[in-house]
Amino acid sequence: MGKQQILVIGAGGQLGSELTQGLWNLHGKENVIATDIKAPQGILATGNFEILDVLKEEAFSEFIRKNKFTQIYHLAAVLSATGEKNPKFAWNLNMNSLIQVLDIAVEYKIEKVYWPSSIAAFGPTTPKIKTPQDTVMDPTTIYGISKQAGERWCEWYYKNRGLDVRSLRYPGLIGYKTKPGGGTTDYAVDIFFKALTDKKFECFLKPDTYLPMMYMDDAVKATIDLMEAPAEKINERASYNISAMSFCPSEIATEIRKHIPEFEITYNPDFRQAIADSWPRSINDSAARIDWGWEPKFDLSTMTQDILKNLPALL
Repeated sequence: MGKQQILVIGAGGQLGSELTQGLWNLHGKENVIATDIKAPQGILATGNFEILDVLKEEAFSEFIRKNKFTQIYHLAAVLSATGEKNPKFAWNLNMNSLIQVLDIAVEYKIEKVYWPSSIAAFGPTTPKIKTPQDTVMDPTTIYGISKQAGERWCEWYYKNRGLDVRSLRYPGLIGYKTKPGGGTTDYAVDIFFKALTDKKFECFLKPDTYLPMMYMDDAVKATIDLMEAPAEKINERASYNISAMSFCPSEIATEIRKHIPEFEITYNPDFRQAIADSWPRSINDSAARIDWGWEPKFDLSTMTQDILKNLPALL
């Protein structure tokens, strides 16, 4: 693979900001252009950054033509809880932007495209424990519906247009460098902020709500490893199951108390409980492990330790 020119769409989000940094480390800042609809903040302002609205077709097409990109990471999306409040906007951004990116990638012969799916693509009748790679998918949220449909589009473009498009079904992603972005699993991000600032946290899920989770460092590694893998090793062209750990709110609270003994948690479940109840409790990601060697580095204990060590400097 020769020199790469990489576009990150939606770089200002929780995943995008850290993935951009990972791509800088691998390919160099000069070869990665981060974009979003808002001006860059923090570390993103230190690299190549452009304001870009992926839904503005003519401007987006011209931007791709001018920069001669070889890879696109398309991350712009409305997340689960936020999407339920404005479903038509969520569908428009999540679905129409993907199709636009796929069309542009074919037109300009982009080498590889990355698009994230989610465990939200599963649903109430999906097997909850060690959810298999291929199984029932009956999502109940607009976010999940768009992810399930997006997977089918990605596979279709691979089979019918020859586009090398790759995807991961992320579990809940936990990081500390950006604040929560409106997802159902984001309690596991916010809890660390509140533990340090308030020593207490009110959780919108029940204490025993198990969900698959992943530390952001592992999510960045998995994404880049997938994109760097040889095409012949990629056997799932819809999206790969991926996971690292599963835990519930009471367990993460217990782990935090090992470092902050006075931390208290209370529970006040809201509409997000029904969303969480429709998702898997654990994920079978053996296909990713077999095909391209996926292996996480962080569990609940090491993740908690790393976040509580580094987050105070950012508050």
